[in-house]
Amino acid sequence: MTTGFFQASGPAPEPARGTLRITPLGGLGDVGRNMTVFEIDGRLLIVDCGVLFPEDAQPGVDLILPDFDAIRDRLDDIEAIVLTHGHEDHIGGVPYLLRMKNDIPLVGSTLTLAFLTAKLREHRITPTTIAVEEGRKESFGPFDCEFVAVNHSIPDALAVHLSTEAGTVLHTGDFKMDQLPLDGRITDLRAFARLGEAGVDLFMTDSTNAEVPGFTVGEQEIGPTLEAIFARATQKIVVASFSSHVHRVQQVLDAAAAHGRKVAFVGRSMVRNMGIASELGYLRVPERTLIDAKAITTIPDEQVVLMCTGSQGEPMAALGRIAQGDHRVSVGPGDVVILASSLIPGNENAVFSVVNGLMALGAEVVHKGTAKVHTSGHASAGELLYCYNIVRPKNVMPIHGEVRHLLANGRLAEATGVPRERVVLAQDGHVVDLRDGVAQVVGEVPTSYVYVDGSSVGEISEADLKDRRILGDEGFISLFAVVDTATGALLAGPEIRARGVAEDAAVFEKVRPEIIKALEEAVADPANRRDAHQLQQVMRRVIGRYVSQRLRRRPMIVPLVLEA
Repeated sequence: MTTGFFQASGPAPEPARGTLRITPLGGLGDVGRNMTVFEIDGRLLIVDCGVLFPEDAQPGVDLILPDFDAIRDRLDDIEAIVLTHGHEDHIGGVPYLLRMKNDIPLVGSTLTLAFLTAKLREHRITPTTIAVEEGRKESFGPFDCEFVAVNHSIPDALAVHLSTEAGTVLHTGDFKMDQLPLDGRITDLRAFARLGEAGVDLFMTDSTNAEVPGFTVGEQEIGPTLEAIFARATQKIVVASFSSHVHRVQQVLDAAAAHGRKVAFVGRSMVRNMGIASELGYLRVPERTLIDAKAITTIPDEQVVLMCTGSQGEPMAALGRIAQGDHRVSVGPGDVVILASSLIPGNENAVFSVVNGLMALGAEVVHKGTAKVHTSGHASAGELLYCYNIVRPKNVMPIHGEVRHLLANGRLAEATGVPRERVVLAQDGHVVDLRDGVAQVVGEVPTSYVYVDGSSVGEISEADLKDRRILGDEGFISLFAVVDTATGALLAGPEIRARGVAEDAAVFEKVRPEIIKALEEAVADPANRRDAHQLQQVMRRVIGRYVSQRLRRRPMIVPLVLEA
């Protein structure tokens, strides 16, 4: 049984001619920043380019990107970027890649490209786009692509089948097998079977729900729960969801219309995306149901539904600001807040912080843990088993998930008869070569998290984040002293200032004599008098030892010695 990951053996050699090289730069080890680079005979095709949202251990970070260093010097070799669907973890990194070369063609479905084009407009980038649909075939250099309909939690999602001289790859993107989807667009298992009959050399499959037994709950099962909540609610209803979840917004609009309520979209991305979905016909807005958010104060609360962002606990999103009392929309006793999304791993603390804030204001909070208000967009174990049995691939490479998800998916493939040695368990940066019907890890390229922090991209390091965590958890101490370099006399200080370390600054008076004594002993040596760095380290060691022993804290310490 599959138990562990292939170990990369250092830098990958140059690929032999006629070899298909697959290099995941994101999405294998995290639920986010999905990006895979395919290469054959010097030409590249990229599938997806998404972002990962930060966790508590990454304070101040806005987004996390794939590491583009592996392709930074090869931008002219890129034939196209193929996008499987319009979620941020698959398209959010495209603007940052196009900053490096803005004429790389973007390939995707109509809705996917519409969402992305609107995002690129904010970055002042006008892209080159190629719209495709299920059943269509396109060639990009040496890559022949066929697009296959798959069902997901956003309309217009596509799997992509790549045919090359070296073999064939079926990349599912994110998918599930909802048999009664709201838009009637099911995963095309007939196409999967047809491609399987022709021979799939490498099957790259969504792993997010591989640990979940059975089948993913269908979207239609969410409607009755929402209807019941709307029927009993006596005040305003706030529904938080991803700004791209067209299906969930459709259900909210239908329930609101059935109960005589008006719906207002709150949050820039929600307003933008639902406007696009409505214009393109993916969202059907019942007549006289949608209103501007500014108009909600003119109608009674019992007729109001707010559809907003922030279901993952993002502090600056609409729901987070509502919970903090920092939004024009307020909630209180009698109001109902529905979190219509799954928890992305790592966001639990942020989400429940928002839940607690809303409940403290008196609102009732309904979430997936208490009612059937959301279902996943990813195939569970039963669906994955069906796909493996239909496709019968020669090799399998689980994608999109944390380590535990990838391992679980690999075990499912093995259970259906895929030989253990043909289940390629790779992580970001691993280089996989497909040649003569065999896929194997042949090396690795360096990869790391690339942090977007305000206007800076890639300038924040792990060391910077460590400093931020120390500041947030342990506090800050600064020390200041002036030393006469000629005589060694201590002319001023040490002055001690602290933030977030102790409630009473007088606690540091006990350590001042120790610092003075240590400085005097240090400057007794004339060589030390002119070495400000050495004297600073003396102060750092003394106060660091004192704070650790007496206060049980390890704050950031910044000493400064001026020479006079």
